Amino acid sequence: MTEKIIEKDFYTQDAVSLAKSLLGKLLVRKYNNGEKRYFIITETEAYLGVEDKACHCSKGKTERTKVMYEEGGTIYIYLIYGMYWMLNIVSGKKDKPEAVLIRGIAEISEYGKLIKHYDGPGKAGKVLEISKDLFNGQKIYNKTTGLFISVPQYKISFKMEQLPRVGINYAGEPWISKPWRFVAKEITLQQ
Repeated sequence: MTEKIIEKDFYTQDAVSLAKSLLGKLLVRKYNNGEKRYFIITETEAYLGVEDKACHCSKGKTERTKVMYEEGGTIYIYLIYGMYWMLNIVSGKKDKPEAVLIRGIAEISEYGKLIKHYDGPGKAGKVLEISKDLFNGQKIYNKTTGLFISVPQYKISFKMEQLPRVGINYAGEPWISKPWRFVAKEITLQQ
């Protein structure tokens, strides 16, 4: 499969714009054993900095969140429930902490056939075999990291659904109701 990496400038968008733009893009994972697998990004969520009470940076810069203050295209990984690694892509300009959580992916073959959907960020993290040690602070546009995003060589069509984010009741309103989750539905691939 031809891989055309999406360049650094793409990630300077704000988190809501980037969350929409990432749908249908190809997430490529090269594993330690040399195997390479391809995944369409099917679900994202946007987190918009210190004012967004659902964002990790709402309480300021910490050791955990300092990666979110890097430039767009930086990978931010964190652990939830002591067992699931979450994949996030920092967006926007340096020192303006915003990020997009990758909530769902669909694996495709080299030949453009859908293989399996991984709904939920925990399942996505597990199949991608991500961890903080491997990827936190790395650049998603650097092919040598073993995890990068490229433009699909196939035409990917889908309907986008915009919904409230999941699991953020602690943030209160208006943050609970912000429609900053984006889902690709009825995905089709054409050569």
